[in-house]
Amino acid sequence: MIRSMTGYGRREAAWAGGSVAVEVRAVNHRFCEVVARLPRPLVLLEEEFKRAVQRRCTRGRIDLTVSFTGARETGKTLSLDRSVAKQYHHVLAVLKREFRLSGSIDLALLASFRDIISVSDQPVEHRGLDRVVKRLLAGALSDLDGMRRREGAVLVRDTRSRVEEIGDATRRIGEKATTVVAGHFERMKARVERLIGVGPIDTARLTQELALFADRCDVSEELTRLGSHLEQFSAALKGQGAVGRRLDFLIQEMGREVNTIGSKANDAEIAALVIHIKGELEKIREQVQNIE
Repeated sequence: MIRSMTGYGRREAAWAGGSVAVEVRAVNHRFCEVVARLPRPLVLLEEEFKRAVQRRCTRGRIDLTVSFTGARETGKTLSLDRSVAKQYHHVLAVLKREFRLSGSIDLALLASFRDIISVSDQPVEHRGLDRVVKRLLAGALSDLDGMRRREGAVLVRDTRSRVEEIGDATRRIGEKATTVVAGHFERMKARVERLIGVGPIDTARLTQELALFADRCDVSEELTRLGSHLEQFSAALKGQGAVGRRLDFLIQEMGREVNTIGSKANDAEIAALVIHIKGELEKIREQVQNIE
């Protein structure tokens, strides 16, 4: 089933007095790019999480975020450096004795030296956190995939209707192209008759000019290739997996054929149909840019 490249998934669970949440966002991108934002206890699992995302997504930029809400990620630990404290006490005692200073060397004084007592962050034990996050990630990716499939179905319906519109315009061009040469011959003949008045007309020369015009205006090959591209495009829309790049390529090829038809067909009605097809192709191109 065809999927869009945009989507969103989120799962949350209780953890460490709060909650842990896994959020996955996907937007258009030419390749598959996964960006992970993880808390410190999960940094070592970044590559594993990226691989899990890549197994579900073949194209798009996917932002994976794991966050804590109300949960403690680190704790505070106090450390006492006894060696430094003894040195401070000794130096202060020497100063007091040599300079005959007053005052006492007490706890408040020693505690004022920051290198005696230090505060550091210590990771909170997160046993089982990796299992919880992996479970949440699997759920978030399922939500993401479901959203991408639903949006993909909408894109396919819209694209199919436009492909049918292009197919109908292509058939009308083919029908009109068969009458363009004959009409041009009759107009050329009437113009020559007006110019030379009553008298013989060189039919052979007119036929020769008609043959040259028919060769310049022949769009049968372009119509055949355009029809083939439309069939391949419709078949790809029924396929499975990532078909976005193939669809984009077919649109480019159809655009080339339509441009050639527009430049060769010397007819106002065909020119109008070509403009209509170009407009539909551009709308399809915008939709295909979002297909995986």
